[in-house]
Amino acid sequence: MKRTASLLATAALCLGTAAVAAPKLPKGTALPPPPMTAEPAPQLSVDTMKGLVKTLSSDDFEGRAPSTSAEPKVLDTIIAAFKKAGLQPGNKGQWLQDVPTVEITGSNHSALTVTGSKLPLSFRFGDDYVAASYRVTPQTRIKDSELVFVGYGINAPELGWNDYAGIDMHGKTAVILVNDADYDAATEEGPFKGRRMTYYGRWTYKFEEAARQGATAALIVHDTFPAAYGWNVVNSSWTGAQYRVATPNDDMDQTAANGWIQKPVAEAILKASGQDLAALSAAARHKGFKPVPLGLKVSFGFDNAIRRSTSHNVVGVLPGKLRPDEYVLYSAHWDHLGHCTPDKTGDGICNGAVDNATGVAALAAIAEANSKANADGHPAARSQVFVAVTLEESGLLGSEFYAANPVYPFDHTVGGVNMDALMPGSRTRSYAMTGGDKSDLTAIFRDELVDEGLTEAAEEHTERGYYYRSDHFSMAKRGVPMFDIAASTDWVDGGKAAGDAASEDYNSNRYHGPKDEYSESWNWDGIAQTAGLYYRLGRTLADSDLWPNWHETDEFRAIRDKACAAAQGGCHK
Repeated sequence: MKRTASLLATAALCLGTAAVAAPKLPKGTALPPPPMTAEPAPQLSVDTMKGLVKTLSSDDFEGRAPSTSAEPKVLDTIIAAFKKAGLQPGNKGQWLQDVPTVEITGSNHSALTVTGSKLPLSFRFGDDYVAASYRVTPQTRIKDSELVFVGYGINAPELGWNDYAGIDMHGKTAVILVNDADYDAATEEGPFKGRRMTYYGRWTYKFEEAARQGATAALIVHDTFPAAYGWNVVNSSWTGAQYRVATPNDDMDQTAANGWIQKPVAEAILKASGQDLAALSAAARHKGFKPVPLGLKVSFGFDNAIRRSTSHNVVGVLPGKLRPDEYVLYSAHWDHLGHCTPDKTGDGICNGAVDNATGVAALAAIAEANSKANADGHPAARSQVFVAVTLEESGLLGSEFYAANPVYPFDHTVGGVNMDALMPGSRTRSYAMTGGDKSDLTAIFRDELVDEGLTEAAEEHTERGYYYRSDHFSMAKRGVPMFDIAASTDWVDGGKAAGDAASEDYNSNRYHGPKDEYSESWNWDGIAQTAGLYYRLGRTLADSDLWPNWHETDEFRAIRDKACAAAQGGCHK
């Protein structure tokens, strides 16, 4: 493969620190060969990261739940770290961006009933179906809404694919298959990248598209393999409080209700309509599929308890030297789960040391390294924006609010990096690009791996759509290319056996539990390596004139092209 611009031909990672530098790339959309020389490399401070992780994940911070008494202490700590790193307040002279949220808790759920066949059908909330409303309203009532099977519920003009073709969905309820149309492919070949999930396969997209089509309600058919999780996950996630970013219209432009139904429930409904779920699912895999009215009507309802609150994103900026009105974005979420179910020792605080005190710590260390580069006479050409976002654990709400209300316009935002859960342990031999080869960022990533003597790892479980599950996604779906990388478990010290064991231990015993705690015994080599790589990826964008775009077939390409076409002095103009 043709090499792209080298970030640091001479950089190396050292024990306890991550070496970083800032080469300057010539103007143009094509990535040039590596420069002959590299600027002196500042160091990412492991001490900075260690101190911030230790503080943010201490019991004094009570697990960093948003909109609680602990939040002001968290915000003060991050602001202090940003100030120390040399950043300026990034939101019009202020450090904080208010994030208004709505908590909606459903209750008194009725059975979901289906009429229009010889025998009416009735299904129980929790066991057979779950549902919630995005609308901020005290009651949700779906009454005699016509059911329409809409295949995978995808409208992708760039692919000539429209599962809603020829039907008016107003007043109707969409029955939608999970994932996208070629999810069970053995390879990544196909209109929706085969086995690799695209945005069109995410359940969030399906509800959004149903709303755009004017549907009254939307019900996704759960199936364990294409969903990547069992019904137990759906049930637990949809039977408690649901969080939304507050909007001026209280989300009244969304469907009245969104939910999931078990696969046997869908089979029974389609059988009652004279249809077969398996046959229709097979037909829906092909372009040209038309929605199928089922001749049945659905009714269900519930009450909604509403609580409004405000959390905050922390925004800092380091102005660029040559093009200060062009921006590179760095993000990491500061929130975690707060008080949670106690473990066997009685510990009931989910501290979130790895998830995601490490990401916030890397954010501060990267800012610090960039400030040092400035002081050493090597300021970045573009401005760099550092955002510690809230409410990731509640559905990417802090990043969603920033993306909907960007402090720095997205047609002037080149791209960026998002950091979520940097694992302690050994350095690794390889990294994967989460989401695969979606944009021009991949070429930059691959070149950096070569320069650092690393290899590219294959992303695991591409069918699970990990790219769409962290805060960079909020920016990506507005057209901004974002790096998300994953260190492989092929460790320098101990190999895959050691890396796999550490990963299994974290996922089984620590992830989203009280044992995700800071330890003085942590090996910081892996965190330093990953944070250093993120620095260099972001710094390449900050020092260049490049405007990376999504590939022609990517689901976000049209969004970026439209924004750039309408930009006044933005993008590559």
